[in-house]
Amino acid sequence: MSQPNRVTLDIQGHIAHVRLNRPDKHNGLDMPMFRQLIQTARKIEKSRDIRCVILAGEGASFCAGLDFSAIAKQPSMAARLFLKWPWQKTNMAQEVAHCWRRLSVPVISVIHGNCFGGGMQLILASDIRIAHPDTRLSIMEIKWGLIPDMSGTIHLARLTREDIAKELTMTGRLFSASEGAEYGLISHVSSEPMAHAEALAAEICAKSPTAIAATKSLFDKTWQVGSWRALFWERWTQARLLGRKNQRIAMQNGLAKDKPAKPFLPRN
Repeated sequence: MSQPNRVTLDIQGHIAHVRLNRPDKHNGLDMPMFRQLIQTARKIEKSRDIRCVILAGEGASFCAGLDFSAIAKQPSMAARLFLKWPWQKTNMAQEVAHCWRRLSVPVISVIHGNCFGGGMQLILASDIRIAHPDTRLSIMEIKWGLIPDMSGTIHLARLTREDIAKELTMTGRLFSASEGAEYGLISHVSSEPMAHAEALAAEICAKSPTAIAATKSLFDKTWQVGSWRALFWERWTQARLLGRKNQRIAMQNGLAKDKPAKPFLPRN
């Protein structure tokens, strides 16, 4: 039996539009959606033509979190969420969010409606988060006697203060997009979040894809490590960029005042 189409992928030029596609359930996460989110991220990673991802949700909400009723109907399948084999670094629950952080290209989340629990952890794993002013957010796992277990804790540590992270996680309270921006969890609040994301993605795609991927990798490696280790990764990353084809193209385009910009090559 074929799986329902829980996640859609639409590639427009160099931008991959990924949408959670369960609008009748406010894009609640069930097992097919877990699998398809991971499969979609892997498909994107294999493409050297994709330079940016926009992650959004169909219908009235981005994602209302885990669909407990659907998961409860498949207890044996649900157990796979927490199973980690020795050769894996993440279990399935962690991988469904963390796979977007590991992508070589930047991921922009477009958020509207409700963004609770697992949905919140999905956006925390993205690189940039753009929310509609009416968005409602919550780290809701405490309501079920749980903790954020979809890699949310490591991404919270990158984005906000420890006391804020503890308060939001321990209370599970609802907060607004503007509050999220104040806490460092939302990058931009916009009345037209998709248009904002598409304009930003186009701006990113106009730059060297090799340098963009290197920037994401460098920041992910160094943002919260000791200064000596960060300096090493900075030197190593720059050495891999200098003199490469896309770096030379960027130099030529930067020096050419009136000539048409030369297109960049796929990242290597």
